[in-house]
Amino acid sequence: MSSESGPRPSSDFRPHRVVVLALDGLLPFELGIPHRIFGRPKDARKRHLYEVVTCSIRPPGPVRTDADFAIQAEHGPETLATADTVIIPASYELGPVFEEGVLTDELASALAHIRPGTRLASICTGVYVLAAAGRLDGRPATTHWADAERFQRLFPRVDVDADVLFIDDGDVLTSAGVAAGIDLCLHMVRRDHGTAIANEVARRTVVPPHRDGGQAQYIHRPVPDPQQSSTTNARAWALGRLHEPIQLRDMADQEAMSVRTFTRRFREETGISPGQWLTQQRVERARHLLESTDLSVDQVARDAGFGTAQSMRQHLQAALGVTPTAYRRTFRRAAGTRAA
Repeated sequence: MSSESGPRPSSDFRPHRVVVLALDGLLPFELGIPHRIFGRPKDARKRHLYEVVTCSIRPPGPVRTDADFAIQAEHGPETLATADTVIIPASYELGPVFEEGVLTDELASALAHIRPGTRLASICTGVYVLAAAGRLDGRPATTHWADAERFQRLFPRVDVDADVLFIDDGDVLTSAGVAAGIDLCLHMVRRDHGTAIANEVARRTVVPPHRDGGQAQYIHRPVPDPQQSSTTNARAWALGRLHEPIQLRDMADQEAMSVRTFTRRFREETGISPGQWLTQQRVERARHLLESTDLSVDQVARDAGFGTAQSMRQHLQAALGVTPTAYRRTFRRAAGTRAA
């Protein structure tokens, strides 16, 4: 967890400031995502953990959208200098940024206000702005699957992955289009303050609490044919038994399908294999237990279905880049500060 997003002593409490950069031609839905997700989290004393403000690259005034209305930005580009995190939603009027991969003088001047070390994030084609500013050279990034090929041609120094929902590269995060922006923002809340707070935000927003960044963007059959069975019951069955050994055959039996049919249908509906899905759910279960209980690492591993502490350590290291002990220490410290 970065120093910018980490907890602060109670006597020096200041919410993490998220500044959303509103560009002409923006998509209102995507503009609203950061406000909805970051506007919800509170600590144990009911203080907002984030402050979200919107700014324009010009003095306060109207900003065009791709709908039949404009939005009124109350802050100018100097507000970017106050940000702990800057989020750039998609826009359909990026001009030379989109056509040539270069910033306009006005946009470059606005971005110059951003302090070194500020966390940067983009939703959908907002990634063009980060790339044109040179913030993605030599780094992994994603954008909407339909635009990824063009983006890669325009910015050959960026390592583009069109098959994921979002990419967290530390101080720079990028997401695919529209709803993937929700996944990205929830991921940042989870990274900053743990799964309990992120899950509560998700519940209040009525969205899935976690879709892994590596999940496929484009699922060819996202809505099952009504004449076909889905894998919903099998997933619900497995979630109630994560602590037990679960075989693919067991899950297929819940839907009275062959293993081959079940595996194909599962991937069509979720974008990942049953095995990948089970690992994701077990990682989430382990995170929750490490944050909210005093169970030993060995017991957490058993309750989450990893069997051994070594197995859980390997999976958490791969998914989160930290060991179970380091993860618990980080969020126990954060919880203690929030409750102070």
